[in-house]
Amino acid sequence: MQTDIGFIGLGVMGQPMALNLARSGVPLVVWNRTAERSEALRAAGARVVEDAAAVFRQASIVFLMLADGASIDAVLARGTPEFEARVARHIIVHMGTTSPEYSRGLHADIQAAGGSYVEAPVSGSRKPAESGQLVAMLAGAPEALAQVRPLLRPMCHETVVCGPVPRALLMKLSVNLFLITMVTGLTEAVHFAECHGLDLQTLLHVLDAGPMASTVSRGKASKLAARDFAVQAAITDVLKNNRLIAQAARDARVASPLLDVCLGLFGETEDLGHGQEDMVSVVHALEARTRREA
Repeated sequence: MQTDIGFIGLGVMGQPMALNLARSGVPLVVWNRTAERSEALRAAGARVVEDAAAVFRQASIVFLMLADGASIDAVLARGTPEFEARVARHIIVHMGTTSPEYSRGLHADIQAAGGSYVEAPVSGSRKPAESGQLVAMLAGAPEALAQVRPLLRPMCHETVVCGPVPRALLMKLSVNLFLITMVTGLTEAVHFAECHGLDLQTLLHVLDAGPMASTVSRGKASKLAARDFAVQAAITDVLKNNRLIAQAARDARVASPLLDVCLGLFGETEDLGHGQEDMVSVVHALEARTRREA
């Protein structure tokens, strides 16, 4: 019987998440397309294997922290005869962010192949991932959730059950809508203050002392004041999330005017060459618009 836990996808978020799992003593087997990303896991005691198929041979529960549906399909060999061998009698835990419709279809295919499926997207960026302070939103069959939920403790300080698939991803998109519009508003406020010659440290002090203060406002405002664009949540990733939310809104005929403005701004920021910088780099789009106005 397979007793190991698998983890595939060791990117900006996945690597610290998997490290927390390995350091907690979970018998972990990992694979990543870019092999050097696995070395930190090897040092932490995880077993690094040669390909994705080896993870499924050795682990009964496999966490996927992958960028998009195409990456997930490739790892699962979805659409090939190998798919059933990889997912049957396994619990597949999808921790990334995809469209709810994609997740609904993946759930159906995994069930049909004899496997179980859990949605577990997380709220938080790189630093919460490093400190094990993410929040996981869960959806899936109760018996699968009961097995997966304890394994999330080293990665997430809270787990919240949202109902059947794809309600966890819909919840994640709702949370991200708030995050994207909040950080964009904060960035515009800092840009506004700077253009009026205000002292940014004084602005940060006022924000921290007031009712709008939060971990996000403190962290992102400090990055803006310092012109620190080191990635915590990259512009390209935020833009992908923005598009997913916008599409879900269109599909349900839900108005999303603030999100639509953000979609334009993050697209402009990526076009300006800042796709791999932190989401506060959206200030570059605001500055470009200001220059055009001038």
